[in-house]
Amino acid sequence: MPSFSFQIAIVIVAFVVSVYGHDCTKYSLTPSDQSLIDMMKHYLHTSRKADCPVTPSQQDIGVTYVRWGKKICPGNSDIVYAGQAGGNKHSNKGGGSNYLCLPSDPENGKAYSYANDGLYGAEYELRSNIKPSGLPASLAEKEVPCAVCRRKGKVSVLMIPGRKSCYKGWQSEYSGFLMSEHKTHHSKDFICIDGNAKPLDDRTSSENSALFYPVRAKCGSLRCPPYKDNTEVLCTVCTK
Repeated sequence: MPSFSFQIAIVIVAFVVSVYGHDCTKYSLTPSDQSLIDMMKHYLHTSRKADCPVTPSQQDIGVTYVRWGKKICPGNSDIVYAGQAGGNKHSNKGGGSNYLCLPSDPENGKAYSYANDGLYGAEYELRSNIKPSGLPASLAEKEVPCAVCRRKGKVSVLMIPGRKSCYKGWQSEYSGFLMSEHKTHHSKDFICIDGNAKPLDDRTSSENSALFYPVRAKCGSLRCPPYKDNTEVLCTVCTK
């Protein structure tokens, strides 16, 4: 069945033919005739426009990333929300294996007794002898803040382990140190902690739930050079 707009077009053609006549003699259009033609042209224009895909403007384009260890985003990014890093307890055999950036204003569900507690806050596991250079030992046992950031005008985001600077054509959002769970615990993601990481607050709890340990490089299957044995692993989050 022909579309409605196609039927309207036929009506316009029929109208024009009736106005101009079959012998090609040109007749003058009355104001009401011209008004009807303009109305039909406007309708066809708007109906065609609705069928066309809308191209997002540059302001609508952007990427999101998590800034681990900070409550704020870099100056060139907008903050979506800030909160606390969390994840599954390091000793749990099942459940999630990734870290989460939990918002500070949750919409909590109802209490229930199902024994599958799998969401905990995350803590820095740092000591004077097990911390990357530049991070203070005072972060030990403190909870980890985080911020979800949106960078306008970018289409790609990438965390690069082993580097503190981005490759040509990419821009660094922040740099820091690669961290994850301890190798004797159940696995978690590798994440990039900000090189100027801060505690969530002044509380020290040592609850040993989801934990952030610095990662070091180990030569062998990891080629050295270019890597170096027993060194802290740098990282950077880049956008393009």
